[in-house]
Amino acid sequence: MASPSNECILMLTTMPQEGAQAQSLARQLVERRLAACVNRMRIDSTYRWQGAIEDEPEMLLLIKTTRARQAEVQQAVLEAHPYDVPEIIAVPIADGSDAYLQWLRDSV
Repeated sequence: MASPSNECILMLTTMPQEGAQAQSLARQLVERRLAACVNRMRIDSTYRWQGAIEDEPEMLLLIKTTRARQAEVQQAVLEAHPYDVPEIIAVPIADGSDAYLQWLRDSV
């Protein structure tokens, strides 16, 4: 069992679909060993912003990291993010293959 600081977590953020911002952030997180892997997925989002309902294409980033690196990942996302209020969510990874979770821990 991993220690609490070495717990594997999944962090999520969305970014504009156009441009290279999502790819750049993903690469930066992996290069700095803040994340083992970042998946980028094209999505369509519906949300309320400043009293209006918006429908926008976005890029969802699935960031695999550890609890120990969470604050650093959040800071890196905030520094690179173009949105006024970026989505930054972290959820624990409750279970997974032992080999994958060990690779994740070793990669950050």
